[in-house]
Amino acid sequence: MNMGDIMAEVERLGVPLVELTGGEPLAQEATPQLAKLLVDKGYKVLIETSGSEPISALHPAVHVIMDLKCPDSGMSDRNLWVNLEHLKPSDEIKLVVSSRNDFDWALEVIARERLDKRFQLLFSCAWGHVAPKDLAAWMLESRVHARMQLQQHKYIWGPRAKGV
Repeated sequence: MNMGDIMAEVERLGVPLVELTGGEPLAQEATPQLAKLLVDKGYKVLIETSGSEPISALHPAVHVIMDLKCPDSGMSDRNLWVNLEHLKPSDEIKLVVSSRNDFDWALEVIARERLDKRFQLLFSCAWGHVAPKDLAAWMLESRVHARMQLQQHKYIWGPRAKGV
């Protein structure tokens, strides 16, 4: 799809909010330009990013939901820590935990970087690795200032569904 096709589809849908997600949207060179075009046309724009690509080129009106990859994901070495300098207080950092070790690592990072004082924080369970009730208990026990979210698409369509 080219930019014109995307804009035509968004206009056809007639929705006020557009979320750019799936894979890594910032791996596509034109994503910042598309986000700006959407903002300029009056849409509220959200982007979900893995945190491994620079966010500095995004229009300031774009709401960023950025992952910080925990160690058990095997991808924590891809965290682009400089992105923290470009997030706004209204942006969100999502931490997907696969174990208690990941949760403890996340608490250390939150304290070291003062993330709970700077951004909105979300915790999510890695599907099949941590039970939601366990994550909720850890969050309550630690008193971390964060919200819990579930990967709703996996509950609705199943963990293997693609394109939803």
